[in-house]
Amino acid sequence: MYFIYLIIGIVLLTLGGEALIRGSLAAAGRLGITPLLSGLVIVGFGTSAPELVVSIDAAINNRPEIALGNIVGSNTGNILLILGLCAVITPMAVKPLILRRDAITVVVTSLLFVFLAWDTSVTRIDAALLLLLLVAYLVWAYWTESRQATVPVTLHQAEAQELTALPRTALSICAAVIAGLLFLIVGARVLLSGAIGIAEGLGVSESVIGLTLVAAGTSLPELSISVIAAMRRHADVAVGNVLGSNIFNLLGVLGFAALLQPLPVHARMLQFDQWVMVGTALLLMLFLVTGRRISRFEGMVLLSGYIAYVVIGFQVFE
Repeated sequence: MYFIYLIIGIVLLTLGGEALIRGSLAAAGRLGITPLLSGLVIVGFGTSAPELVVSIDAAINNRPEIALGNIVGSNTGNILLILGLCAVITPMAVKPLILRRDAITVVVTSLLFVFLAWDTSVTRIDAALLLLLLVAYLVWAYWTESRQATVPVTLHQAEAQELTALPRTALSICAAVIAGLLFLIVGARVLLSGAIGIAEGLGVSESVIGLTLVAAGTSLPELSISVIAAMRRHADVAVGNVLGSNIFNLLGVLGFAALLQPLPVHARMLQFDQWVMVGTALLLMLFLVTGRRISRFEGMVLLSGYIAYVVIGFQVFE
């Protein structure tokens, strides 16, 4: 029954995230918001909406291991699982300078998490710092992209354009946004109930469930957009979507969750998971800075790394 709850929660979160993104993009178009800002903010926030709602719900209900595990696990899975799968579908040549900027930001924010977690908790002061950095990043990103050549600008425009069949009327737009929010809220509650039940039934910590099952479930919007982009051979969009999501997860999702409830950091995360997250971010930055293609072989390496991460997480730390 708890696995059924988990599946229902994942389905609701996926539908909610998709509806919210499509409704928000359609509303942005009617309000005259630029495609650049729509791709940067709406798609970035939208694909991280499941992580946001689940982590906030977990924090409010005093489940910090699930809240933090969801964030760290999603960031690790986004690179190893999603980009690995995309590279297997089609080799990805990623060279735009803007991706290097975002890759460096992902590494810096990952290291910042390690620094903030050093005292075994993420406090409200830490949360305020993260949210201020998120605002600074958005202002910086929009300013640099709007002033630079067309490649960086069209990257985030293309992120918004990967989603088709947007609602057209004002009524359908409102319905999509409202339905998306409701699905996200209900899905988060159902997913949380299922995750807690599975952890208790299997005799494993909530941290493990948050880092694996919950993180994989909340990453489905990123997976769908990135896979669609890979199939259309839009490698830059696939990578940009993952980078943007990881930045929003660490600055926005963690910031909002810890602002509502200070989050103690589980010992296994300090010893293992945070370093895997940093290592995967450094590996991706290496690919982008050197201008190398993420080949099918490298995609298989990333996928194998994710499998090894999950196996080690279950076998060694539980």
